[in-house]
Amino acid sequence: MTSPILTIDVAHPPRSSDAVEAELLDAWTQIRNSGSLHVVKIIHGYGSTGKGGSTKAFVQNWAFHHKTKFKRVIDGTHYNLYDNDTQEMRKEVGQYTDPDLQRSNPGVTVIWVK
Repeated sequence: MTSPILTIDVAHPPRSSDAVEAELLDAWTQIRNSGSLHVVKIIHGYGSTGKGGSTKAFVQNWAFHHKTKFKRVIDGTHYNLYDNDTQEMRKEVGQYTDPDLQRSNPGVTVIWVK
């Protein structure tokens, strides 16, 4: 079975906000043009302060400003089998294996694309 998830890492190495935005738009385009991809998992890191980094904030703000393109935006801390949005997404796109599922990972954001 092919995974419905496209994973991108915008944290390693650190990038400018323009480069991160370009990668996010590219990922959205790939998913929109794919018959099998439905979700982008963004690895943005959590920042060295333990309070979340600027890349995480940028990704979340970007997702908010483009929310009409998405069915759901799931913070990594809520990405688990007991979360309603995650359950709904997995029901529609199919069951899949993902190492970040159930990890309560603040360094990722999962976006379910329309």
